[in-house]
Amino acid sequence: RPAARQRLRSAPATGQGADAVIVVVMGVSGSGKTTVGRALAGSTGWAYLDADDFHPPHNVERMRAGIALTDAERAPWLEALAARLVAARAADEAVVLACSALKRSYRDALRRGAPALTLVHLTGSPALLAERITARPGHYMPPTLLPSQLATLETPADDERAITLDVAAPTDDLVAALLRTLS
Repeated sequence: RPAARQRLRSAPATGQGADAVIVVVMGVSGSGKTTVGRALAGSTGWAYLDADDFHPPHNVERMRAGIALTDAERAPWLEALAARLVAARAADEAVVLACSALKRSYRDALRRGAPALTLVHLTGSPALLAERITARPGHYMPPTLLPSQLATLETPADDERAITLDVAAPTDDLVAALLRTLS
């Protein structure tokens, strides 16, 4: 059974769409954000969004070349994601967003779109993460960027409404734990 640490605190409703469920599945490359995010969305009927789809071509090419993005290069991407979360809240659309969200400042940018979002922080050993990245066909993120992602990662603080799960567990177990914790 996966270890889930729950640090959820209720946030006040602040207007239109304040009750929309927004879950951000976060972690470094290879942690299973897409797999867990899609499975959670499939189990709940919530919309699934992949933050990778919001990157401009320039960012994708840099990552494909093994070059880590700067905060300035990430800024328009984060703005686009926050705008999409604003739209989801306005439509009372429940959303699961798979997004690395490695730094607190990136998560704060997402919160500008959805102040009461819940984080699902997927963690795993560096060896497991590297194995998963290497086995993943057709993705632009090379295994050489994993060390920089691990160095950049800022673990969610207690005030960030985070659920932390170890991805050594099967996806079905992770989703079951999430469904119990989110309900």
